[in-house]
Amino acid sequence: MIDALFGSKTRVKLLHLFLNSPGQSFYVREITRKIEEQINSVRRELSNMLAVGIITSDSADNKLYYQVNQRYDYYVPLKAIFSDTRLEAKNVTITSDDNSNREYGSLVRAITGVSLAIFAGVLVRDSTSTVDIVLVGDMVPAKIKVLIKHIEKNEGRDINYTVLSYDEFYYRLSVRDKFITEILNSEHSVIVDKNKILIKE
Repeated sequence: MIDALFGSKTRVKLLHLFLNSPGQSFYVREITRKIEEQINSVRRELSNMLAVGIITSDSADNKLYYQVNQRYDYYVPLKAIFSDTRLEAKNVTITSDDNSNREYGSLVRAITGVSLAIFAGVLVRDSTSTVDIVLVGDMVPAKIKVLIKHIEKNEGRDINYTVLSYDEFYYRLSVRDKFITEILNSEHSVIVDKNKILIKE
């Protein structure tokens, strides 16, 4: 039944492999061994999946490697369908930007030492940023790790985050640093701004 829904048995096997292996990459012959399908069929479906955007490719050691694109718009619902663990699939929560920002924002504000926090990327609709969270201030690293793990579990994907000191962020902002500018030029949400750097009263 699921084969008919997704077009072919090979594609279903590929989706199952990739969606249960986030962060892992595979080359073609390795994939054919893992899913036990013909190489021509695998190559054809990989090409289709690349065109859609559900996977990405990169070359290393004269081989082309493929991995799931966790920033794909439908990554979370697809992972819920293809997850090996039924419980994990049930626990995936797809929230609206407003709801997630409120929940995650409360967790961020509870971390001592945060002077600025920005959400972007997969946490903000229509954001093109490759960074999801920017945290600025003097914070305990362990607290940040707990926050990120919670968000990753709730979102069902890896979260790209950056932690900067207040002085470094302010300097980068003042010189129009490319990294900061790209985040701020994309759709984003300022969650904390204690010194009113970005939010002017």
